[in-house]
Amino acid sequence: MANYVIKRLFSMIPVLLVVSIVVFLLVHLVPGDPAAVMLGAEATPQQLAELQEQLGLNKPLAEQFFNWLGHMLSGDLGHSLVSDKEVLTLLWERLPATMALIMYALLISVVIAIPLGIISAVRHNTRWDYGAMLIALIGVSVPNFWAGLLLIMTFSLHLGWFPSTGYVDVTQNLWKHLEHLALPAFALGFLQAGIVTRMTRSSMLEVLKQDYIRTIRAKGGTEKVVILKHALKNSMIPIITIIGINFGLLLGGTVVVETIFSIPGIGQLLVQSVFNRDYPVIQGVILCVAVIYVLISLVVDLLYAYFDPKIDYNEG
Repeated sequence: MANYVIKRLFSMIPVLLVVSIVVFLLVHLVPGDPAAVMLGAEATPQQLAELQEQLGLNKPLAEQFFNWLGHMLSGDLGHSLVSDKEVLTLLWERLPATMALIMYALLISVVIAIPLGIISAVRHNTRWDYGAMLIALIGVSVPNFWAGLLLIMTFSLHLGWFPSTGYVDVTQNLWKHLEHLALPAFALGFLQAGIVTRMTRSSMLEVLKQDYIRTIRAKGGTEKVVILKHALKNSMIPIITIIGINFGLLLGGTVVVETIFSIPGIGQLLVQSVFNRDYPVIQGVILCVAVIYVLISLVVDLLYAYFDPKIDYNEG
């Protein structure tokens, strides 16, 4: 197992290298000049040239990339062109809010989806099944931004139950922290709940048709034991796979949700950096997201071995 983990960690290096090249090229080939954004419309050509030289933006693209790559390998992602803060510092400041939002959204999606999927499979072709699939269809169909705006209008502006915007760190006040993240987490998690519900139902239906399930029932196994101990556990591989994929979708969804709810996470930071043409921050945020996603895929692979003993990463 340890050897497998080490191999997977080393395999991250070429993936992240390709990501860094693609991101660097995309960011630098997009029209727009950070120096012009920083100085404003009144800047003279001389001022623009001086700032470009100061920031190293007048150097050849290849030289800029290898300079950035060399600093990145030494743990330095550079400084923001706007605030002059270290990119790593900005990421450490913003990452906790984003990770909290994603974990709550993931929790909401799993708590809603797995029970609905089980009920839908066990009560196949009944009104329970149709009701669960209707909820899943609504979840899949509703965009994050529309769900967020609807939740703000209903539960913040009309009922006044939750704050509409802002963020409170968990170390400052746990209750306020949960209050501020309840609506954005639900807006983000409801879509994923629809996807996971459908996968849970499909996987459970497939397992419930297997011969060993009929054998367990014939031996007197209760329905609770059959469903929860045997059918659900053997259905978990595709469910875990889709949850892992959804984690990546949640990372992307934070860009919209954090902007709507004014949450100071890396999604909001990315949007601000794109508008400001803040190259180092854009590259740092996307690289951070890539690292998180690769690590999540590793965790998903390790969970496969837990739920399916036939998978043994110690072999070879």
